Amino acid sequence: MHEFKVQDMTCGHCAGTIEKAVKSADPAAKVDVDLTTHSVRIESAQPSDAIKRVIAEAGYSPESL
Repeated sequence: MHEFKVQDMTCGHCAGTIEKAVKSADPAAKVDVDLTTHSVRIESAQPSDAIKRVIAEAGYSPESL
């Protein structure tokens, strides 16, 4: 389980963009977004750095928790 704080994720479109980016790296990933706390929990076989990188490439600033 990977957990990130993404302060610049502010709306449903942002959440969808992040989920799409993660699923491009791992189609089997389970993504749980909480806009209230700006947190993203991801169940994936990919390493945390790879997931963090695809979120950053989507235009966001993930911080590992």
